[in-house]
Amino acid sequence: MTLSPPVAPSRPAREYRMKPRELLTLLSAIMALMALGIDLMLPAFDDIREAFDLGEGSPETGKVITVFFLGLAFAQVVWGPVADRFGRKPVLYISIGIYLVGAIGSALAPSFTLLLVSRFVWGLGAAGSRVVSTAIIRDRFEGLAMAKAMSQIMAVFMLVPVLAPSVGTGIIAVFPWRFVFWFCAVWGVLIALWSLRLRESLAVEDQRPLSFGESWTGYAEVARTRVTAGYTMASIFLQGVFTTYLASSELIISEVFDREAQFPIIFGLIAVLFAGGALVNGRVVARFGVHGLISKVYFITVGLTIISVIVSVMADGHPSFWIYIPLLGLTLSSFMFLMPNLNTAALDPVGHIAGTASAFGGAARMGGGAVLGTIVSAQVSDSTTPFAIGVAILCTLSWVSVLVVRRRSPGLSL
Repeated sequence: MTLSPPVAPSRPAREYRMKPRELLTLLSAIMALMALGIDLMLPAFDDIREAFDLGEGSPETGKVITVFFLGLAFAQVVWGPVADRFGRKPVLYISIGIYLVGAIGSALAPSFTLLLVSRFVWGLGAAGSRVVSTAIIRDRFEGLAMAKAMSQIMAVFMLVPVLAPSVGTGIIAVFPWRFVFWFCAVWGVLIALWSLRLRESLAVEDQRPLSFGESWTGYAEVARTRVTAGYTMASIFLQGVFTTYLASSELIISEVFDREAQFPIIFGLIAVLFAGGALVNGRVVARFGVHGLISKVYFITVGLTIISVIVSVMADGHPSFWIYIPLLGLTLSSFMFLMPNLNTAALDPVGHIAGTASAFGGAARMGGGAVLGTIVSAQVSDSTTPFAIGVAILCTLSWVSVLVVRRRSPGLSL
């Protein structure tokens, strides 16, 4: 995919070795560290069940995803203040090192418990890359330019789920299933080498002291900022849906619809809708504005989830594949009009502490989303109804969070 550079950065200031096109491509690749840590191993779930005697169709494999998200959530509250103190590049290199430890540990894990521990460590490392990429965007762009840059990165980022399951299936067809973890480790090394061209985006005068008091003050400021806190809450509920989908998609497609062999293709096609949504969002956000577009899309998203519940209940949990999966794909693709814009709107008022704010939002989203996703995905077995109801409830709560922000904060400018 070719990236067009967004509007010129509103921050003058520094010479950057990279052109905007290369910068956005690198940031997408950095974000892909997280996506690969999730999507590449989904085709290996059956092998994981067999290797660790979890039982056929066991939902325990969903924990491989949720503990990764918990690691993402836990570490971001640390990486954010560190990135605001020492800069973006040191955090990127250290976090990639931890990422490699987690990936290699997962590849060598002799038990399911140690696999989960390694996955948690893996998430700790992936958290740093996420904080850094988001903070660099906030360093370089503002307002609608930031929204466009975020959308372009998300579009490329969402291509990973298109390719990853097929790549994972190909790896497993040729090598033992643990090689999917080694692939991620190699990707991390390549990103570290490419990042040598990246210049530090945090100016010396913008560095913040690193102490518990300063960190607490920064997080308290973010939490007290009504728009930031409200849109972060909305993102938590959407992340809960996304986590549920990642943890349950293999089970639903394989067990409910009996299409195990087609799973990588189906998963990839849904991800194509994700990427398409992100690309379209980058083009229309300037027309409607960030807050205006968010409000319009929620109406469609919640409507689709209600239709999905009706379709599922009427079919006693076994709806037509050709009706339910397109509905699911459209629902999830609408998230690409919501997540980047919610993130932009949440960061905009707190740009002076972008690393801390990014960490706050990321930790809340990943942690809250992991908990909500674990609760909902645990109910999924041989029926789509629990999944559909859980998705509808979470999307509705997300919309309510946005409505509360809009009511209490009139005159939002983005």
